[in-house]
Amino acid sequence: MKKQNPIPRMGLRTLQNNVIRIGSFPRHWSDLYHFLIIISWPKFFIVLALSYSIVNTLFAFAYLGGGNCIENAKVGSFQDAFFFSVQTMATIGYGSMYPKTLYAHVLVTIEAFVGLLGVAMATGILFARFSIPTAKVLFSRVAIITEYNGISTFMFRAANQRNSFILQSQIRVTLLRNEITKEGYIMRRFYDLPLVRNESPIFALSWVVMHTIDENSLLYNSTQVSLAEAETEIIVTFTGLDESVSQNIHTRHSFSSEDILYNKRFVDIIKRLENGQRVIDYRRFHDVEPT
Repeated sequence: MKKQNPIPRMGLRTLQNNVIRIGSFPRHWSDLYHFLIIISWPKFFIVLALSYSIVNTLFAFAYLGGGNCIENAKVGSFQDAFFFSVQTMATIGYGSMYPKTLYAHVLVTIEAFVGLLGVAMATGILFARFSIPTAKVLFSRVAIITEYNGISTFMFRAANQRNSFILQSQIRVTLLRNEITKEGYIMRRFYDLPLVRNESPIFALSWVVMHTIDENSLLYNSTQVSLAEAETEIIVTFTGLDESVSQNIHTRHSFSSEDILYNKRFVDIIKRLENGQRVIDYRRFHDVEPT
C-alpha cells in the first residue's frame, strides 16, 4: 500500500456532494423511494410533472398507433390523443371522446390501471414526506473558544425554533481531524468531545453547549492555524422527542476551523422586562463581541 498525499478536505459539509463514487450502484434509480423522499419539494413536483407528462405522451402515441380508434378525435391528432389519455388516466370521462375499437378499449383499461397505481404511489410518497418528523433547531453560525469561569471553554449556541418542547434532548459533539501515522499515512480520525451538559429533559428556547478545554482536551493549546492545518471540523448531532407528534427527531451541524473564533463571546440575547417577563432576541443569535 502506497503512502497517500494530503487529500482535499472532506468534512460533513462537502462529503455528500463532492465525492465521486466509482463502481457503486446508481445513486437514484437503484433506490427510487429514498430519492423521492430526500429531494427538495420543487424537485419532487418537477419529477411528478415530468413522469405524468411522459406516461401520457407514451399512451398518446399508443392511441395514435391504433388509427381512428377514438370517437370524435381527429385522425392522427397528437393533441386529441394526449388529452384523451389525460382524461382516461384521471378517470374524468367528459364523454366527448371515447374509445370505439377493441384496441382502444384495451389501452383504456391498461391506462386506467396505471393511473390508479400512479395516484396511490404519489399519495403514499406525499404522505411519507409530510409525516417525516423534522427538527427545527437553529445552530449558531460560529463557535467560540473563550474563558468561562476562568477556564478555557469551547462553546456554541442551539435554539428550538418551534413553540413546542423537545423532550429528552441530547447533543453529541465530535472532533474530526487529519492525523499522520508513524508510517506516514494520513488518516481522518473522529474523537468525541465531553460536554459540560450533553442532555436536557426539556429543550424549549436556547442552549449554550460547552466543552471544557483542559489538559486532556483535544483542543488544548490549539490555535486557528493548528486547527486549519489539521483540517479540523467539529460535528454536532442532535436528537430528541418532539412532544407535539411524539416522534424522535434529529439534525446535524458542523463547524469548520474557520468557524471557530478565539477570544470572542456571544452577545447576550436574554433580557428581563420590568414585569419580570423574559425576552429572547434571536436577531442577535449569531452575534459575537470581543472579550
